[in-house]
Amino acid sequence: MTRPGDLSHHTLSVLVENKAGVLARVADLFARRGYNIVSLAVAPTNDERFSRITIVVDVESAPLEQIVKQLFKLINVVEIQELSPEASVERELMIATVRSARDRSQILELVGIFEARILAVSAERLTVSLEGRPDKIDDFEILLRDYGIDDVQRTGRIALPKIGKPPVIISS
Repeated sequence: MTRPGDLSHHTLSVLVENKAGVLARVADLFARRGYNIVSLAVAPTNDERFSRITIVVDVESAPLEQIVKQLFKLINVVEIQELSPEASVERELMIATVRSARDRSQILELVGIFEARILAVSAERLTVSLEGRPDKIDDFEILLRDYGIDDVQRTGRIALPKIGKPPVIISS
């Protein structure tokens, strides 16, 4: 499993105008150019005029500079920040349903160790959730796979600059 912190991955925080179709244009730009998106999350900001798109890009598919230049060509892009893991707070959410009939106590122990939450329980399965750093989510998912994951969903990474650490703002 490729780790989100790999050197070939970069996290971009893209501030865009909150207009219909902006996300579709960003996704289309990546698709047309053959750029690989590792993770994508979008939500409005505290200013209703703008949304923030957090994109984790694979720079092996295209140089970071080229990706940024193409993003700035989109009219609704206001600002792009590169967020390094050291200068940002990154989080992700995972929800997984795990077979638990015979190994329930070991799964519950993992849930406790990782400070995950149990969302639903049946005789055969547990549904658990975990919020945290992407590497913590990766580790938890790898360990759960040994017990048999029936279904898993991850939100993708969200990130903001750490307080007191200025982000790298990329200009066009």
